[in-house]
Amino acid sequence: MASKVKPWYKKKAVSQVKTDYAYHHSKHVVKQQTERKSSFQSAQQVQTQATEAMAEPAYTVPASRQRTAAETEEYQRVSSNVGKGLAVIQEELHRMRIATKAQVESIAIQKEVKDMMKKRVDLLEEIPKMPDFLVALRPHTVWEKTPVKLFCTVEGNPRPIVKWYKGGVPVDPLSAPGKYKIESKYGVHSLIISRCVVSDTAEYSAVATNQHGTATSKAMVTVKRPSGAGESCQLGLVPHLTEIHPSKLEVTLLERFPVSFGVEGSSISLTCSMVVVPDLPNVPPLAQWYRDDTLLKPSNLVEMSVGGGAASLTLPQLGKDDEGLYTLRIFTKDGTAEHSAYLFVSDAPAAVKGAPGAPMSVKAYDVNSDYVLVAWKPPNTVNEAPITGYFVDRCEAGTDSWVQCNPAPVKVCKFPVSGLGVGHSYYFRVRAVNSAGISRPSRKSSKVTAIDATESQRLQGTDEGVPSAPGKIVATRNTKSSVFVQWEAPQHLKNLLGYYIDGQVVGAKEWFPCNHKPFRHNRFVVHGLIPGESYVFRVQAVNIFGLSEESQESSPIAVEPALATPSAPYGITMLSCDGSSMTLAWKKPKHSGGSKVNAYYIDKRDADTLVWKEVNLAAVTERICTVDNLTEGTFYEFRIQAANLAGVGLPSAPSMPLKCEAWTMEQPGPAYDLGFREVRGQSLVILWKAPVYTGASAVTGYFVDMAKKGSSEFVTLNGDPVSHRYLQVTGLEEGSSYVFRVRAVNSKGVGKTSELSEPVCAKALPGTTEIVAGVDEETGDVFLSFEACEICETSKFEWSKNYKPIGDCPRATITAKGRTSRLTFTNPDKDDLGRYSVVVTDTDGVSSSYTLTEDALNTMLELSYAIRHPVVPLKHNLNYEILEKGHVRFWLQAVKLSPSVSYRFIVNDKAVTSGEGQKISHDVASGVIQMTVDHFTRANEGTYTVQINDGKAKTQSSLVLVGDAFKAALKEAEFQRKEHIRKQGPHFSEYLDFTVTEDCTVMLTCKVANVKKDTAFHWYKEDDEIVPETAPNVMSGSCALPLPLFSRKDQGVYKAVLSDDKGKDTSVFDISGKVFDDIINAIARNAGASASELVMQCTPEGIRLQCYMNYYTEEMKTVWKHKESKIASSEKMRIGGTAEMAWMQICDPSDKEKGHYAIEISDGVTTHTRTFDLSGQAYTDAYEEYLRLKAAAFAEKNRGRVVGGLPDVVTIMEEKSLSLTCTVWGEPTPEVTWFKNEQEVASNEHTRVTFDGGKFASLVINKVTTDDSGKYSINVRNKYGGEFVEITVSVYRHGEPIPEPKLGQPRTAAPPPQAQPVPPKSPAQPAKTPTPSKPQTPAQSAKSPTPAPSPGTKSPTPPRSVKSPTPPRFMKSPTPPRK
Repeated sequence: MASKVKPWYKKKAVSQVKTDYAYHHSKHVVKQQTERKSSFQSAQQVQTQATEAMAEPAYTVPASRQRTAAETEEYQRVSSNVGKGLAVIQEELHRMRIATKAQVESIAIQKEVKDMMKKRVDLLEEIPKMPDFLVALRPHTVWEKTPVKLFCTVEGNPRPIVKWYKGGVPVDPLSAPGKYKIESKYGVHSLIISRCVVSDTAEYSAVATNQHGTATSKAMVTVKRPSGAGESCQLGLVPHLTEIHPSKLEVTLLERFPVSFGVEGSSISLTCSMVVVPDLPNVPPLAQWYRDDTLLKPSNLVEMSVGGGAASLTLPQLGKDDEGLYTLRIFTKDGTAEHSAYLFVSDAPAAVKGAPGAPMSVKAYDVNSDYVLVAWKPPNTVNEAPITGYFVDRCEAGTDSWVQCNPAPVKVCKFPVSGLGVGHSYYFRVRAVNSAGISRPSRKSSKVTAIDATESQRLQGTDEGVPSAPGKIVATRNTKSSVFVQWEAPQHLKNLLGYYIDGQVVGAKEWFPCNHKPFRHNRFVVHGLIPGESYVFRVQAVNIFGLSEESQESSPIAVEPALATPSAPYGITMLSCDGSSMTLAWKKPKHSGGSKVNAYYIDKRDADTLVWKEVNLAAVTERICTVDNLTEGTFYEFRIQAANLAGVGLPSAPSMPLKCEAWTMEQPGPAYDLGFREVRGQSLVILWKAPVYTGASAVTGYFVDMAKKGSSEFVTLNGDPVSHRYLQVTGLEEGSSYVFRVRAVNSKGVGKTSELSEPVCAKALPGTTEIVAGVDEETGDVFLSFEACEICETSKFEWSKNYKPIGDCPRATITAKGRTSRLTFTNPDKDDLGRYSVVVTDTDGVSSSYTLTEDALNTMLELSYAIRHPVVPLKHNLNYEILEKGHVRFWLQAVKLSPSVSYRFIVNDKAVTSGEGQKISHDVASGVIQMTVDHFTRANEGTYTVQINDGKAKTQSSLVLVGDAFKAALKEAEFQRKEHIRKQGPHFSEYLDFTVTEDCTVMLTCKVANVKKDTAFHWYKEDDEIVPETAPNVMSGSCALPLPLFSRKDQGVYKAVLSDDKGKDTSVFDISGKVFDDIINAIARNAGASASELVMQCTPEGIRLQCYMNYYTEEMKTVWKHKESKIASSEKMRIGGTAEMAWMQICDPSDKEKGHYAIEISDGVTTHTRTFDLSGQAYTDAYEEYLRLKAAAFAEKNRGRVVGGLPDVVTIMEEKSLSLTCTVWGEPTPEVTWFKNEQEVASNEHTRVTFDGGKFASLVINKVTTDDSGKYSINVRNKYGGEFVEITVSVYRHGEPIPEPKLGQPRTAAPPPQAQPVPPKSPAQPAKTPTPSKPQTPAQSAKSPTPAPSPGTKSPTPPRSVKSPTPPRFMKSPTPPRK
């Protein structure tokens, strides 16, 4: 065998003692493993070959030239009595001896191989022979980023030439430098592919040729990604690598996007973080994104970015068309780096419950000038009603108006749309219809332009009808949350669009959709399943005519990872050595392969040699083994393989060289097998096993050290050694990773440090639950229960107390059912106190613990006693209630009663039964037991007891009804009897009360019952009847009396009387005291809520602040404040209001009145505040306005005016004398001018004008004629202004009928002359006077000839340039009324 070994020194440096055993001794190893592990190899031969191909190279650099911290510590301890120089010389001599020996052996092997090959060549050269493969290529399945080596052995004479092909294309190593390496030595031809990527998945062939013929050997290479990342290969959706983009960047993908789930209308981002070497910000790597096998381009629906150490794809508006397998391909120096994961997009919630999901993939075919064929894919309907048809809508580009194209739903997934405009562009969308309603619209199609002679894509297929149902469906295990589903294609495809896959939990009634977009292949990976749960699946085929019948259901399958051989063990460490044997320990494989690891096999070799030797032929079941028959002083290397039901896994990396030298130190050896349980966000529990080597004395305790991952700064967690072999660690940072080590202690000191633990992340598993303590309701057993968040077929629940396995213990029994395990205590007492923990095997660390304390145990024991010695539990003890007719009901309620319950009532120590005057009954459903006493009198005073027997349970409850308690019950019973009699006639079901409406009207309301049409209803206040505007309607069931503008005048006693021939009832309501205050507060509540902000109003008297509200009355609690000081009403500050507002007026304001003002309206609970800041410019403007209004008011008061005496119309007969006389007023005395038809009248014999005493103005016309008819007017004015009054004079001849009088126009004050400084502009209009016979006096002139301006009207100052001549013709003034 040694002659077949290639010299190691031709590939590695002299110092690298260890070689790649898997590479140089593959035949020898296969033979050894076959002899030792035939049972595994025979069962799983094909899988073992694929697994070996996925192995990472076993070669590692010899660790003898390197020392870990533990070795350094050991070395210093051993060489403490030897000089440093001597130790170095000895170690170097040892290395040189090993290297020399290995070199000599290699030279000898090389010579032997050359001699044998020369002899064989001499023999073969004499016989001509065509090429023949002695060892053919074999298929390989490898993980991504690992190398694979294809090799074959060819014979032939002359020696054949071998060429390599990938998928029929020659392999050219120069096309991708460093990617391929082709070797041919000693008849063995090999192709090495370094750092495999998914695109390397292909069929490779070796073609051997000589002059006598050609031979070919083919093998398939499949490159997979761990943890289901290779789904693209599994589904046949590997994007085709169309072209190579050379790159000088090395790219390593780190965090990769997982299988994702989205909803229509939402957004999602798929991101991969990566390391780029060299990292050039301006030269990012080239990245391509694929959906299934379609290259994606940036658009408004697809956003891409590369840079900053990440490549991301964002879909801002998800649609079901976006569902599929997404692949990121990044071109690197070695080829490509790729990652794929599926994106599922579910239907958005339907607008109508039960409506179908939206159609998808809307596309236009057969485009013509006025015609287009629109086709789409139907949605998946699982629990919805079947689809009955579709509506197609179109929208012209540039508009937002969608028009329905078909008046009635079409039943197939295509529709010809006609009537298009030539050259116009359109979008199309589709809506599905079923019996429940119409779906949401689909995503709109791409823009389609109606043009002639187009070469548009045509819709293929003429077969009508849906496809036949798919054939047999098979589901197989894939990962712990997914299942791989395959099925047979339908017999009749009929232009198949794809498949819909549905799933169902075993035992459930409803199906759920696994995909929402037709999938075109007949295999699919269903993600998002519950680990450990069992499912069945079915498939439907889809074409444009709809969905086929469902396939038959698959067999139930539990969601668990697929079986595979376990990964390699690691962390080989020496626990003890006595000079002839070593005790080794190792860590279990990181991946068990979906089956429990049930065997380990150990190999050893002398560090000076290359040949491995088996240590054990029989399997080792524990992760500790003592290797005997070793030579003291020799360095040994070890490697270990793990095995499960699938076979023997890959061997571990060789251990560091371990020297067989007896341990004589007094301190203990290292602890080992560090593990973790109950990992949570801030805490975990670390466990370990005791050292095998204890030293000079027994181990007394342990120290535990901790450091963050990547840090060398360890912190000791316990100040004093712990005697037990576990420690709860708290105060961790959630999401951070930590490493631990343990040091044992004995009387001689602290021993060797254990191997570092694996990094552990402080983060709880999703769905983690804790142990629950309880008592069984049926048996009364005290138990601890745990429900696992994750489980598989091989999982077991392992319980322990104080982290020591419980096993078969008479004090407790352990049961398991499904995901739940229960530990039941046989006879719990103080000996059972402690910390209980449970771990679920073959999971990712599912575990929990519970500390059983004495208090908790006592509580559960009390409950257990109650269950085992049952008492009928009562919801309510014995109590009483007064019924409507004055009957008294004694009752209690049990939590639960059986039909066989028995009971009795005892009153004053005497048992009573149902009879005259009392009735006893019970209801099993509600648990009520009751006794009703019809006539409750003084004789019923005493003690009442109920005794209950229900199976084994019993109880009793008593009620003492004596003294004041009995008197209160008797009084209530008598009242209810009277109430019953009262309610026989018309009565008030609700007595008088008040409400306040939104407009602050107080309503006295009551409700009546047992009334009829002739029932009378009357309102009274203080015994005086009130007759409302609207008569009460007793038949409506309620009556109300409105009290508008409520104030103190409305206080009093109100009474409502209801009567008819069946009886009479009265309700009294006293509005006074607290009731009156409550009403005012209710009004204030509404008014305060409606109050406007404070408004400033200037008046001639000062500045007024007003607050408008729905209603105001002075009884409301309103407070005015100035600078936080309460304002009292005074001559300076006047406070008042109207029904619509509250106001506060500052009379004759000055600078002292500047500041912040507020009104507070209190309703007894809430204070409504409104404010106004009267300062700065606001005060300046207000003060100027006040001065202007004050001047205007003064002018208005003193302007010239006609006080009275003139009519509006005068009718007079010819030859009579007419006298128009009026009283005028003004200060100073005004000027008076008369006009006729707008011409000034001069005084003469016929027309005489007089003005006496500055008060009386007259116009006398002697012997009027028809020429005197016309419009006469008087203009009275002084420097403050004036007034213009018109009179219509009609003169008729004797014997003519009196003409119809024509009223004049309203009078209007004349504007002041130019010289007057501040005249009023808009005086108030006086009331109109229709006829002179019925004069009306204006309200403004009742007390004074000067009308007061309205408080709410502002009078802006007109420009001073305005003159006041004769009023214009359109301004007419009626004659003022006579006094």
